[in-house]
Amino acid sequence: MTGWAAIVLAGGAARRMGGVDKPARPVGGRPMRDRVLAAVADADVRILVGPAGPVPPGVRLTREDPPGGGPVAATAAGLALLPAGTPTVALLAADLPLLTGDAVRALRDRLDDPTMDGACLVDPDGRRQPLCGVWRVAPLRAALDRLAVARGGTLDGAAVRALLAGLAVCEVSWSGDGPPPWFDCDTDEDVRRAEEWAR
Repeated sequence: MTGWAAIVLAGGAARRMGGVDKPARPVGGRPMRDRVLAAVADADVRILVGPAGPVPPGVRLTREDPPGGGPVAATAAGLALLPAGTPTVALLAADLPLLTGDAVRALRDRLDDPTMDGACLVDPDGRRQPLCGVWRVAPLRAALDRLAVARGGTLDGAAVRALLAGLAVCEVSWSGDGPPPWFDCDTDEDVRRAEEWAR
């Protein structure tokens, strides 16, 4: 599979961390968002959606409308920057410091099945991690359009679960080496745990 892109969502409010710039918090000496961007370094296009700030070379920066409008609005902003004809996109939260290129490749491989609209990792309890997934662009755009119509033209505050409802999703349990790549950092304790794994 060629011609893929990555959208990293970095606009969350981080309320459980006191409103800090969570994606900028370091794990293993590097900001979490940079670690996520490194895991998709071989993507043809990398887009970071969030507040303005320094980004690695070659990464495009945009912002959701309205700012703070949530992950669905951020997804729409990222998709708007994709080159025409991009077939697949990795959709990733910026607080996944343990994500690896191997995990992203495993997800991309699952889209060899033409009946699947996307593939995302699941945790050991079987919970989907939709912002640790790879999606076909066409059905994802169609889902955004449907959701916007259903919400009167706005995606502000829309839930990711509502966006993905109706899409054919391949759930992938991680069986590779190392710590769980789907592990996201919502609290200070999560960051401490990720630090231990990243050593």
